[in-house]
Amino acid sequence: MTNPIQRAIESRTSVNHYQLGRPLSDEVIASLVAQATQAPSAYNMQNWRFIAVRSEDAKIRLTSAAYGQQKVVDASVAFIVCGSLAAHTQLAAALQPSVDAGIMAQHMVDGWVVQASASHERDPVLQRDEAIRSASLAAMTLMLAAQGMALGSCAMVGFDAAEVSREFNLDATELPVVIVTVGYPAAGNWPQKPRKPLSEVLNIV
Repeated sequence: MTNPIQRAIESRTSVNHYQLGRPLSDEVIASLVAQATQAPSAYNMQNWRFIAVRSEDAKIRLTSAAYGQQKVVDASVAFIVCGSLAAHTQLAAALQPSVDAGIMAQHMVDGWVVQASASHERDPVLQRDEAIRSASLAAMTLMLAAQGMALGSCAMVGFDAAEVSREFNLDATELPVVIVTVGYPAAGNWPQKPRKPLSEVLNIV
């Protein structure tokens, strides 16, 4: 017997065709993002931001940056999932709730901040890697959250990052990593495509 998480993983597909005229409420959008932020990140930096593109005007601008892909317009909402560079500079603030909740001691947080600053401050490649890792984990969590709410989703990397940054006023420390469209699937979507056999991708050592 499969568990709910396994069912969500095994039933998820990349949705290209959405039912039109079915917007998502602010509450549903907030719930999706709240679940996405449960994803892990290095040092619990939480170095991500989500832009929920729902209005007609915003969708048109995002579609232009995404090379005219119609699913951006048709989906109920398209999330721009951004990773934050220089996330070490806000690590102390990100971890303060863990201190307040008694999960972490202040001296441990101080040590993590020193360690993260030492490794990240002068390493833009590491900062970018962390931004991409964190945003990608959050995006996958968002898609599974959508699946659990009987919604479809699709991860998109076909877009002009510079145009997205310009059109949606991202600052220099924000990297648009992936667009996730979410909505109600329409007819005509493919089933989940077969994956490579485990013998090709798994080594147990």
